[in-house]
Amino acid sequence: MPWQSLRISLDASRAEAFSEALMSLGAISVSLEDADAGSLDETPIFGEPTEPDAGLWSHCIVTALLEPDQNPADIVASAAADAKLEKTPGWTLETIDDQDWVRLTQSQFDPIPISPRLWIVPTWHEAPNSEALNIRLDPGLAFGTGSHPTTRLCLRWLDENIKGGETVLDYGCGSGILAIAAAKLGAAKVWGIDIDPQAIQAAAYNADINAVSANFFTTDQAPATTAGIVMANILTNPLKALAPLLAKLTLPGGHLVMSGILESQAQSVMEIYSAWFEFEKPAEEEGWVRLHGIKK
Repeated sequence: MPWQSLRISLDASRAEAFSEALMSLGAISVSLEDADAGSLDETPIFGEPTEPDAGLWSHCIVTALLEPDQNPADIVASAAADAKLEKTPGWTLETIDDQDWVRLTQSQFDPIPISPRLWIVPTWHEAPNSEALNIRLDPGLAFGTGSHPTTRLCLRWLDENIKGGETVLDYGCGSGILAIAAAKLGAAKVWGIDIDPQAIQAAAYNADINAVSANFFTTDQAPATTAGIVMANILTNPLKALAPLLAKLTLPGGHLVMSGILESQAQSVMEIYSAWFEFEKPAEEEGWVRLHGIKK
């Protein structure tokens, strides 16, 4: 049975009321996303510990899933009236065939070779190389599958630099993929921090299925401790705001590895962190960069 996917662009002041109106009018589901995602104006969905809550994005895309027999024009007009909008917003419609969504999602995530010895293998696949260091992964609702260039850049750094016995902190750990990789590669003590409780749950589960020792904490529960290697694969604006904190978490002479940064943003990030770190030349992949600094 085909479904109807309705998309409407709205500013934050109207998006939530409009979404609630869509649900009350019979939409199967309604979601909000950042209309500026992937651009320099992208903003995080959570505020960082050093800043007030980020709140809703300035520009939102409201996506509603409708039954095949529902009239989208009528629903949009009624929702606009219920939400007390001055005028009915523009909208687009896409027909979505009924599918096995779990299998579809899984089919988009295959085993990923990071290096000859390190692979990311989703839990529903067999490992292509049983002799490799295979990280079994079920990302759940958390970021970090190994498919994004920023994650691969960070994983390669770990693969090339973990020699055994290191302490590693993954700040913004998401699925736990970087922390788990560090533990698999021989780090002695590994922990991750994330502002999203769902990420902590996913990371703890993934550490368990990989049989590695790693602890994960929300930002308000994290221990006040430092590490020889601090990883942070998040977004540029949070990284800028977190500079004093990440510097404090890194031991003198320790390593800070950051990604989630577009090539055009790298210089401005390094300038902020230069008070604490000396940086080598950025590593680049598909327009994204990884920064590596050593604490002064």
